[in-house]
This record gives sequence, structure tokens and C-alpha cells, in this order.
Amino acid sequence: MSVISRSPKCLLLLALLSGASASLAAQTQDPPSADVSATAYLPAEKSEGPEIKGIISARSGDKMQVTAADGTKSVVAIDDATRITASKGFFGLNRSKLAATSLLNGLPVTVKTLQSGGGLVASHINLQNKDLKTASMIHNGTAQRFDEQTAATEALRGRMGEIDQYNVKSTTNVNFDTGKAVLSSQAKNDLCATAATAEGMSNALLLVVGYTDSTGDEDFNQELSEKRAGRVVNYLQQACGWKPYRMLTPTGMSEADPVASNDTIEGKAQNRRVAVNILVSKGLDGL
Repeated sequence: MSVISRSPKCLLLLALLSGASASLAAQTQDPPSADVSATAYLPAEKSEGPEIKGIISARSGDKMQVTAADGTKSVVAIDDATRITASKGFFGLNRSKLAATSLLNGLPVTVKTLQSGGGLVASHINLQNKDLKTASMIHNGTAQRFDEQTAATEALRGRMGEIDQYNVKSTTNVNFDTGKAVLSSQAKNDLCATAATAEGMSNALLLVVGYTDSTGDEDFNQELSEKRAGRVVNYLQQACGWKPYRMLTPTGMSEADPVASNDTIEGKAQNRRVAVNILVSKGLDGL
């Protein structure tokens, strides 16, 4: 039903209502699209960053921490463009590019980086094939990867990770023949005795360091010292029952820190060694 009125008041009211409706319709219409043809969204600029050499000391998501020989720590991001390679294959894989899962704690790496947004992004990560045995040992138990993870051991590891200074409770040296990384019967006995001693100490960790005498070139001695350290770690874990999460990352020191002169046969025999140190953090010693 429609109502038509010629009253001036009604006509004025209808005119006002009509004007308001037109104004409201104009306000509710979508605004014209902005001209974005000249707008460019550029990715964050990346410049060449430093080359970092060291050991992977932590992994978290798409980031890893690399600790250099002087103790300097660098956090590097890993993205889809990061190339990960290994010398002559790694873990039996004869390919040039590896997955990020190959970046295990304890692995020595060389990282080429880019500066991006105030942080570092890895453009190329290279692993050394000579570290295979040590890396495999670490992959099977130490640092952030171990199966026997309980609340108590996790708490211990958390506290240890924040304390840099340790008391050396004792050091056991096991010796090797020239150019060899084979454990003697005496060495095996000494290692298990050391593990038993450490087991009786609260909060004790083992630090294993391999050495050589001055025979051989630098690269050979470095590889040999690491191989000796890895052999000792494997025996401590597999034969002596030492828990992987109570082991600090092993290292090879080549012919550094000799305990005797390399000018004599006897001195060289003493320097061909792996030192097994029983450590307790100064913050936890006596707890």
C-alpha cells in the first residue's frame, strides 16, 4: 500500500530522507582501488658475511650455533637456499648436497654467510669427510640427541650448559703406537677404570682429547688425533657403559700440548695419547 500526500511538511520530510539516503549510499560505496602499479616489494638486501670455521655446538629449528677454536660463538640461520656439502660424500652418500639433518652437534664445519636483517644466513656449509666416525658417535648419543632423556638428566645438562669452568678431578692418559688408533688391552682396562671412578662422582662429565707426536704432517696428525679421540669415546660408551649425555664433545689437538719432548723416542711415546679428563663444574662440585 502506498500513501501519497501533497502536504508541504510531508514533501519536505521526504526530500530530507531522500538526501540522507543518497549521502549514506555514497559513503558505503567501496573506495576506488589504489594504484599499486608503481609499488615494488623488494626482499631484504643481503651482503657478504664472514666465513666461520668451528664446531656445531647447538641446533634449534632453522638455526645453528657454531663455536670457533677461540671460543667465539656465532648463530647462523639455515634456509632453503643454503647449500650443504661434504668432501667425497658423507654417511656413505656420494652426493654434493645434503639435507639439514646432516648438521649434527659436534661436527666441524666451514660456513660461508650472508648478512641479512642484522643476522647471519648460511649460503654454503661444508662438512669434512674425515670427521665421519666422530660425527656418527655424536649422532648416536651426545649433545641434543640421546634416547635416555629423562627429567633428571635434562636438568643436569641444562645446568652444565650455562657453566664454563670445571674442576679437573683426574686425568687418565692412554697411549698409542705411531700412526695408529688401536686401543691396547691396558688402555681398555684403564678406560673402564676411569669410567667407574667418574660414575662414583656426582655430576661428573668426561672430556676426551686426542694428541699425536711430531711425526707426520699437520693434516695427518689432526685427523689421527680426532680418530684416536673418537675411538676412546666409542669404547667408553660401548664397553664401559658410560652414558653419552655425560660426555663433552671430543676433540683432536694434533701435536699440541706435548707432555714430553718430541726429541726422544720415549717422549714421543708419551705424546701419542688420548687424555680422558673427569670434570665437575665448579658450580656443582660438592652437590
